[in-house]
Amino acid sequence: LGFAFYYSTSSIHELLTENRHLSEAVHNLTREEQIGYAVLESQIRDESGAVTSEIRFVQTAQDDPDTIVSERTFTINSDVVHFDALIVKFSDEYVKDGRERALYLWRRIYGEETPPSQGQPIEAPGSVPERYDSITRSLRFVDRKPFWGTIWDLANNPSRLSNYGITAIFGNAVYVRPKPGKVYLFKINRAGQIYPKVVNAY
Repeated sequence: LGFAFYYSTSSIHELLTENRHLSEAVHNLTREEQIGYAVLESQIRDESGAVTSEIRFVQTAQDDPDTIVSERTFTINSDVVHFDALIVKFSDEYVKDGRERALYLWRRIYGEETPPSQGQPIEAPGSVPERYDSITRSLRFVDRKPFWGTIWDLANNPSRLSNYGITAIFGNAVYVRPKPGKVYLFKINRAGQIYPKVVNAY
C-alpha cells in the first residue's frame, strides 16, 4: 500500500510538471467563482418539534455557473444544514501568474445534531469530480483515477504535500439555516474559502 501511494504521488508531481494541458487546467481555476447552490424544497416540523428539511443541492460547471453538472436532493433531520468540502491549494510553481489556485471536492452534507462522520456523501473519496472535467480530460485515461484518488489520500498525509505541487489540503464546512424562497449560492475565493451568499429565489 505504501509503495502504491508513493508511486501515485510521484506520478502527480510528474503530471503537474510535465503535462502542459494539466498545468493550464490548474491555472484556469478562477480566483473567485460561484460553485453551486442549495434550495430548501420543503420543511416539516413534527409534534415533538423535530425538523426535517429537504434540500436540493446543485453543482455548476467550472466555466459557467448557469450549467448544472450535478443535482441531488437530501433529506436532513435539522433546520440547520452543514456542507463539508475538501480544499486543495496548488503552489504558484504550477500556474503562470505566480498566484496559488484552489479547487474543492464536496464531501458530505449533514444536520446540526449529526456527527460529520455520519453525514450523507456528496462525492465519494477517490471519485472523479464531474465539475473538473477540464482537469480530468487533460490526463491520460490510465492516470485519471490514480490522480484524483491520490488527491483525496493526501489529506491524510500532509507532510508529503509540498513534494507534489500542493501547498495545503484542508476541510471547509459552512452551514446555513435555509428558508423558503431563498437560494444559497456557494462561492470559493482565491484562498480556497467557501462561503454562502443568500439571494431571493425570484
